[in-house]
Amino acid sequence: MPTHVLFIRHGETDWNRIKRIQGHVDIPLAQSGVAQAQRLAERLAREARDAAALDAIYSSDLLRAQQTAQPAAAALGLGLRLVEGLRERAYGVFQGHDSGEIADRFPDDYARWQTRDPGFAPPGGESVRAFFHRVLHAVEAIVQAHRGGRIACVTHGGVLDCVYRHARSLALDAPRDYPLLNTSINTVEFRDDGTAQVLGWADIAHLDGASADDGLAKGARTGR
Repeated sequence: MPTHVLFIRHGETDWNRIKRIQGHVDIPLAQSGVAQAQRLAERLAREARDAAALDAIYSSDLLRAQQTAQPAAAALGLGLRLVEGLRERAYGVFQGHDSGEIADRFPDDYARWQTRDPGFAPPGGESVRAFFHRVLHAVEAIVQAHRGGRIACVTHGGVLDCVYRHARSLALDAPRDYPLLNTSINTVEFRDDGTAQVLGWADIAHLDGASADDGLAKGARTGR
């Protein structure tokens, strides 16, 4: 039987607003992100009452993801399961900077980054290729533990990007033309044969107005 996973990007942080790369830096939600997390919890609780319950809620162990997931877990009476493999990509020396600062401080690394080479890793960070395999390994273990079920994984823009590319068989160096929105619900079906299908993407019906995309001020690399 297929397994349905709701991949949910964390709520907005102050660093999201100014397009500063977070990576593994443990940034909390902004007040706007706290409000988004509450609206998410209300929606998931409402769906559970309408016979669309969740069997489990998983979260990245980074604070911004935990703070997004906790209200929903409490509303549904579920324990929150933390998985380090659902963390954002490690950006090494790029963390804490926006793209303009990276270009100024690390011009050679910035130039490599902009080539979209999946094997490039910022000093102290992960390559896209290593990140992709780390994410898929974590997701596979979660899916195997809940075969035929419906679960949620609260995580990060870069993780959503990996899942989308896997489900759509997109190359790691292909430019992104799909949104990765704060507190969006992105539903993917995982089948027993190992294939996956996107059932719904960038669903923010529970939010008031728009939600910010996971993009940079310069370039189009995701994962903040």
